[in-house]
Amino acid sequence: MNELYRAIEKKIKESGYPRAISGEAVYDDICDQIEGKENGMYILLSKFEEDVVFEYHITILDDDFNLGLLTMRTPEGVFETNFDI
Repeated sequence: MNELYRAIEKKIKESGYPRAISGEAVYDDICDQIEGKENGMYILLSKFEEDVVFEYHITILDDDFNLGLLTMRTPEGVFETNFDI
């Protein structure tokens, strides 16, 4: 799992996101957001920090999910990363 967490962190940092980020925290936030949801495509908003909103574009499958696009809205600006690339 640590490799997955590092990959999440790397993609977010490459977007120019200016704050410290934990891949594990992002992964856990996604898991919390999708818990109990049916298969399908979703856009989910999460107040990741007091002044930061994460917008997840997620496809939920039977035993897995795919994070396609992540948009991070902060006071410093809007940052976006595509996990499908």
